[in-house]
Amino acid sequence: MYDLPELRPATDAWWRGVARALRAAGIEDVPATLTRDADCDPLRCPELLLAQTCGYPLTHELAGVVELIATPAYSASGCIGADYCSLVVIADDNTAEELDDLRGSVCAYNARNSQSGYNVLRSTVAPLARGGTFFSRLVESGGHAASLEMVAAGEADLCAVDCVTHALIVRCRPDALAGTRVLVATEKAPCLPYVTRAGVDSDFVRRLRDGLDEAFADPRLADARGALLLAGAHVLDDAAYQCIVDMETAARAAGYAELG
Repeated sequence: MYDLPELRPATDAWWRGVARALRAAGIEDVPATLTRDADCDPLRCPELLLAQTCGYPLTHELAGVVELIATPAYSASGCIGADYCSLVVIADDNTAEELDDLRGSVCAYNARNSQSGYNVLRSTVAPLARGGTFFSRLVESGGHAASLEMVAAGEADLCAVDCVTHALIVRCRPDALAGTRVLVATEKAPCLPYVTRAGVDSDFVRRLRDGLDEAFADPRLADARGALLLAGAHVLDDAAYQCIVDMETAARAAGYAELG
């Protein structure tokens, strides 16, 4: 989920270490390399071993399709334990001092099924909306980095970007954030989870978790973890992600079913 081109060497090193730890935990047929360009949706693949997804799909279209394994923790500003938030980003020269000042603005979002770019922003804006409307126009960018580019270029007035993505772009592409600033942080939710295919037995789940624990403790992977801002992993149950559904439910109850 945070596979920026600049970070791919670190991501690949992290996977090699995770794969080594999974094999040591007794899991067979662990691939040597990550699958980045699958012919089909890898999260729906019946052979899925391990992947990362957004919390919103986990609680919606992937419910019953994947099983929660662990939730990584990140060392980015805005993260606390296994929780993260989004940052509402605007142009440096935008005079807004609070979210209500952005009424009538153009909003860029990455995707409708994104917790960090859509759902949490909808929840945050819902109390301010009038007649189900707050923004003058919405633009779907296709990704957080693209949303930030639109704000920096003046093609949108704001976007919501998860704090881990923002921190990684600060590190890898500081020029991409030139001319932008963070206005506010949103409510927190659990970070993007590691998942496997649904229907696996408890022993398989245990081995996956043991392997991840070993990888997070492996000093040989410290550089890769540092580059990716990975600080640890927590085992949460599905109920921990209910707050994502609650955000959507509250926004709908307030008459703000969709960003608009």
